[in-house]
Amino acid sequence: MNADPVEDYLAELTSSLHGPARAKAAMLREVRDGLVDAVEAQTRFGVPPDQAARRAVRDFGTADEIAPSFQRELTIAQTRRTARAAAVTVPVLVVCQLLVHVAAGDPDWRLGALAAHLAAVATASGLLAVTALLATGPLTRLLPTPHRLPSVVAWTASAAAVGMALAAVVLGVTSALSTDWPLTGFAGVLAIAAHGVVAASARDCRECARAGER
Repeated sequence: MNADPVEDYLAELTSSLHGPARAKAAMLREVRDGLVDAVEAQTRFGVPPDQAARRAVRDFGTADEIAPSFQRELTIAQTRRTARAAAVTVPVLVVCQLLVHVAAGDPDWRLGALAAHLAAVATASGLLAVTALLATGPLTRLLPTPHRLPSVVAWTASAAAVGMALAAVVLGVTSALSTDWPLTGFAGVLAIAAHGVVAASARDCRECARAGER
């Protein structure tokens, strides 16, 4: 069976792009629709379908030529997604901090230090989210998006995720020793959930940033 030039082209482009699944699927769907329209336009003039498909692909540009611009768009989309994930975790971390404060009524310096750690991670996540969303949103009308921003967002989010994981471990240990173990245990579960959300998005953002720098 003869290979379909359009499908081969889309497969090559798919393998070279990294980013949010929905945004990537929409992008590839637009490419497919454009190529199909080009093929149909040529076949109406009597060009054989296989030849028309090869011409459409050639005129569109090679995957190596167009992938960088597509990847930049996907990287920005993933950067915004990671920033939003960080923003969502701020309230969760604030709740964890309040629960720890309640549990530290004796007071316990270890819980106090943990509360300060949670506050620092929440602040970092909030600043990350606001800065990234502004830099990839309204400010793009005035200034270009900084080239290194996706990497900065990815690694800052990774650091925040590590901070959440450490907090979850400490909360787990503390809950076994604290008289208010339901509060610290619940805070630990929240910290684990926040870690999972941010860590997954940060990993995807790092992959997009590396792809965009190639």
